[in-house]
Amino acid sequence: MPQHNLTRAEAQTRAALLAVESYDITLVLDGKGEDFRSVTTVRFTAEDGAETFIDAITAEVSSITLNGAALDPAEHVSAGRIAFPGLAADNVLTVDARFAYMNTGEGLHRFVDPVDDEVYLYTQFEVPDARRVFPVFEQPDLKASFSFTVLAPDHWTVVSNSPTPLAAEAAEVAADLGIDDAGLAMWRFAPTPPISGYITAIIAGPYRGTFSSLRSSDGEDVALGVYCRASLFEHLDAEAILDITRAGFAFYEEAFGTPYPFEKYDQLFVPEFNAGAMENAGAVTFLENYVFRSRPTQAMVERRAVTILHELAHMWFGDLVTMRWWNDLWLNESFAEFMSTLATAEATEFTDAWTTFATLEKAWAYRQDQLPSTHPIVAPIEDLADVEVNFDGITYAKGASVLKQLVAWVGREEFFTGVRRYFERHAWSNTELADLMTELTAASGRDLESWTALWLEESGVTLLRPRLERTADGAVAALALEQSRVELPGQPVPSLRPQRVGVGIYALGADGIFTRTAFHEIDVDGPTSEVPLGRPGRAGSAGAVGALGDRSAAPEVVVVNDADLAYAKVRFDEDSLRTAMAHLSGFTDSLTQLMVLSTVWDMVRDGELPACAYIDMLCEHLPSVTHSTGLLVQMRQLATALDVYLPPTERRSARTRVAEALQRMMHAAPAGSDQQLQFFQGFVAHATAPEQLDALAALLDSDAEPAPGLDLDTDLRWSVVIALAAAGRLDRAGIDRWLAADDTATGRRSAETALAAPAAPAAKTAAFRRLVEDRSLPNATAAAIVRGFRLGLETDTGDPVPAEEPFDAFSVEYFARLAGWWETRTLEIAQLLTLELYPPASTATVEATTRWLDSHPAAPKGLLRLVRENLDTARRTLRCQAAARP
Repeated sequence: MPQHNLTRAEAQTRAALLAVESYDITLVLDGKGEDFRSVTTVRFTAEDGAETFIDAITAEVSSITLNGAALDPAEHVSAGRIAFPGLAADNVLTVDARFAYMNTGEGLHRFVDPVDDEVYLYTQFEVPDARRVFPVFEQPDLKASFSFTVLAPDHWTVVSNSPTPLAAEAAEVAADLGIDDAGLAMWRFAPTPPISGYITAIIAGPYRGTFSSLRSSDGEDVALGVYCRASLFEHLDAEAILDITRAGFAFYEEAFGTPYPFEKYDQLFVPEFNAGAMENAGAVTFLENYVFRSRPTQAMVERRAVTILHELAHMWFGDLVTMRWWNDLWLNESFAEFMSTLATAEATEFTDAWTTFATLEKAWAYRQDQLPSTHPIVAPIEDLADVEVNFDGITYAKGASVLKQLVAWVGREEFFTGVRRYFERHAWSNTELADLMTELTAASGRDLESWTALWLEESGVTLLRPRLERTADGAVAALALEQSRVELPGQPVPSLRPQRVGVGIYALGADGIFTRTAFHEIDVDGPTSEVPLGRPGRAGSAGAVGALGDRSAAPEVVVVNDADLAYAKVRFDEDSLRTAMAHLSGFTDSLTQLMVLSTVWDMVRDGELPACAYIDMLCEHLPSVTHSTGLLVQMRQLATALDVYLPPTERRSARTRVAEALQRMMHAAPAGSDQQLQFFQGFVAHATAPEQLDALAALLDSDAEPAPGLDLDTDLRWSVVIALAAAGRLDRAGIDRWLAADDTATGRRSAETALAAPAAPAAKTAAFRRLVEDRSLPNATAAAIVRGFRLGLETDTGDPVPAEEPFDAFSVEYFARLAGWWETRTLEIAQLLTLELYPPASTATVEATTRWLDSHPAAPKGLLRLVRENLDTARRTLRCQAAARP
């Protein structure tokens, strides 16, 4: 199923021609068959005599009626569109059509729960997939009121943007449609306020819910609902979710000076969801992994809280006020990302949320900003093909980082004064960059034109490096920061942006603990900025001048971007790097420690430091990392260092050594702690030596705890099963035994990963065949198979695992099939295959990728972007492997 494009020029032309009043949509959803019926009536005004089209990706169109006249579907329906000529000033369009149920997480997704064989449906429309469910003018600036009528099995729950009505008899509507109403009920939802089509939603099936309410700032009661599948309901900790939600409501209503804009707020955890969540107005859908059937890490619990608050922020930024076109997507996502972190830090138990942001989201932004596809925060979006791959670290994390700086620069009160005026002026309408900047300028009195140009309209990142003089005992005598440009081939050279930077100076005491002896906030502007060492940091800055301890042990450490105020790559001087890495455990402040780790890792990624140095540092100091998300990030980076950045010949011995270290850490960690859980997860992932695999096998065959206070729950057990299968220690019969004990959707996906995991030609070939040939695979199942396929894809010599007949080498098959995926598969599946089946980095992979790009200049823009990113990642990997060699 190909993608169907819409250009910005087409959208602008259409918006100039017409205004949409309302949609009245009737859906017949019994969950059976391959498609469903959708009858839509659209009322809109237009220029008399104009011609235009409405977007619709249909299975079959039965009838089209425009202003009482029937139009022949054969003449007016084309791929993704229904065209109609001769519009009147006032128009009524009715389309009776059938649309396909999807299993890719796009449009109307259908899932069958293996526990009870019940059907669950939900919609996912961002960016352009409302057109997979009903005809719609698929652009954000043609807002309208939406009224849904749904016929569905009478034991189901149906949720939409408006409050859920009582189920009624379906006979009359069914008779009008000419269908049998046996077993069906009817839900008729009230019209919505004017909203964009991509935030409408229908969620239908035997979902179970928990209900509450809250009093909004305007005195109105807002009904709250939290839903999930019936078979997961026992695991739904709804009260914790509602507590976060209530805190978010209070925080946002005060900050924005605007009451919650919709009548109710439902949160639905749905199966096989592609993203973290989606901000459907009043009916937010979430990734089902946030219903914890096994013990989660604290990082995951915090991530759920941030996601809940991110989507709630969208009710204002995105739903009440919406960008006119997708080049201003940042008005949705950057603001939601910034506000959710601010609210998490100030209104929930996760008070160190900005530390989480610095180590996770901001690292994502830096990675994205160094890819050949980097773009300004306000990105040029010419069509849907541009925006569909633009939900990235720039739009989310870099945008939020920059907003944090903007708040500090204009002042928090002034910033939110401008935001309140923005909502007052533009409620229920569409905006562009200038609309917000006008209000912020007026509220702050600052000219934001140059700031906007440098931070929002330019791409790229700069590098801050300390230049210092030391005394004989290693103390810092003079210090300046040098700012340089990080240049990327084919990209504009970034400006040396002015920004606030924190610089911490640390002395190592005889007890091995660092004391921050000075902290300076300076404005960096231009290539060189002096740090005034004679003037300590502002009152209230953490780490006031204190006892130095024994300076003879090591030179002072200079930490650039301490407190994470700036958006820039940073480096250490040589003495600071050596001392910080050797004594990482001596940093007692989690943010400073994680900033040190981020800098070290960035040097590894840039090929300036061998991966083994990072691995050695973590093997010694990882127990000192107590921040859950910070630890999670280090564990992920450790896996990348071991499995990607080390040369293949060194990986087996390094994994064995790391697994031994993690096993020791697990037993030494406090019983029941988050650290203990994460160390065990790491041990399972890296266990390589026979005795390590023996220990895992013994755990499966007993009821013993891996360590006191650590239960081998369902999902931890699956991680052990996958590890043993990957090592060739568990065959299909063994995997099936554990699937029989957990024959759930999650269990089935875990079994798929385990079956694809063995580093054997037969297993890899079977997995590859299913991924590229089986169109019936749901998105989540395909992702599970990919996870297993990628395990052990290279031998210890670096050679790829060979494919069996009828396939050629997997890399050859990849490049031969790549363009076809974007012609025949939906966007989500095409992206999955493009990114996850890309061959491991090698000189041959780089050469094959370069040849493919040279021979496919007219390939879809989204495909070209992802292939260029793959190529950049492969080249970076080879540089890292070269740096790791003696």
